[in-house]
Amino acid sequence: MRLSALMTSMPNMVSTLRRLQKSIHANLSLCQLTGASAPVIIYTYSKYLGAKMSNYLDPIVDKIIVARVGLLLRHPFFGNMATRLRIEDATEWCATAATDGRHLYYNRDFFADLTTKQVEFVVAHEILHNVFEHMLRVEGRDRKIWNIAADYSVNGTLTRDRIGEAPPKIKIFHDTNHYGKSSEQIYDEIYEQYDEEELEALGQLLDEHIDWEKEGKNGQPAYSKEELKQIRDEIKEAMMTAAQAAGAGNVPAEIARMIKDLTEPKMNWREILRQQIQSTIKNDYTFMRPNRKGWHMTAILPGTNYDETIDICVAIDMSGSIGDDQAKDFISEVKGIMDEYKEYKIKLWCFDTKVYNEQDFDGYGEDIMEYEVKGGGGTEFDANWDYMKKHDIHPKKFIMFTDGYPWGSWGDENYCDTFFVIHGNDSVVPPFGAHAYYESSNKT
Repeated sequence: MRLSALMTSMPNMVSTLRRLQKSIHANLSLCQLTGASAPVIIYTYSKYLGAKMSNYLDPIVDKIIVARVGLLLRHPFFGNMATRLRIEDATEWCATAATDGRHLYYNRDFFADLTTKQVEFVVAHEILHNVFEHMLRVEGRDRKIWNIAADYSVNGTLTRDRIGEAPPKIKIFHDTNHYGKSSEQIYDEIYEQYDEEELEALGQLLDEHIDWEKEGKNGQPAYSKEELKQIRDEIKEAMMTAAQAAGAGNVPAEIARMIKDLTEPKMNWREILRQQIQSTIKNDYTFMRPNRKGWHMTAILPGTNYDETIDICVAIDMSGSIGDDQAKDFISEVKGIMDEYKEYKIKLWCFDTKVYNEQDFDGYGEDIMEYEVKGGGGTEFDANWDYMKKHDIHPKKFIMFTDGYPWGSWGDENYCDTFFVIHGNDSVVPPFGAHAYYESSNKT
């Protein structure tokens, strides 16, 4: 850089340095107040100060940095999450903003017109897409509608918690009726209620949603499945670090629940399944089987009578990501538990939009491992309850093996005791019943 150019840019450089200095001091004061360790922002600034002169003097980068500091001071969870994202100019392929879990991509023209508070909103928007793993939860859905549902979910959280300000020139997807709903629930409602023309009138996506299924489309980043898993793990680790630094009460409720699930020790799904099945056994007292501890006494004490006849229904969702191997693994686990008891009765069926191939097993006839899984259409959980009501089936326990993506309702919570084993979707929590998250027996 020539001396004349350096002298011309010096006032901007000094101004930027002063803002950085004030921000760092404010950040350290925040740490002292909250008792948290110094957030990642100090590291970010050290990297920023060592960047190329062109980036150092870039007004767009400067604006994003200032917005990240604002998030750190007012919304520390988002501020800490923002500092781990590397800022990248993507004007060539990105119309607004985007993220791949590691970067914050920006369009220069779009960001040039934004205020600092509006940049805070956009940055927090990208963070929530990462936290909610929207890029990995499409699962064969219509991508356009999924992107709309994801933006409704994100914008709802940001607006409700007053994080930044939505850019006024964009009619973002926002509806208070969607507050507290998962992206899957919002997707189902949009899919059922709106046609293509009506979708166009609902609003506009705030950002560019990277299509992982089309590697490197139009200059977008491309990652392997292994890299995507690594990114997912990085985000989860960053969430827990950011939540700890932010302190109690400074994390959105949805994210707090996710972090609780991540940090609390989880029991293996097989053990939970075992407990759920065993809970159907009723213990009673009888004088037909005296308690031996009372034999030396005048009175005969009652003994425990174990009703070891287990009567359950098992439904396997064959509409989504569950393949034959996973279904057989699940059935094998059920059989292993059943074989521990003298008598049992199992009604087993598959379903998508209706019930298929219902069969009864009791350990004396046909081997349950010979059961043939069928199906492959949409997903309607209600089909199971409709079937049970129609055929007057009242199980002690209804166990569903599913990917956790119903079209519509999760079922009738008042009909029977229900246990969901969820495959490939550990961010979803059923609205009723008990649940566990499936992991394959051959997973390393």
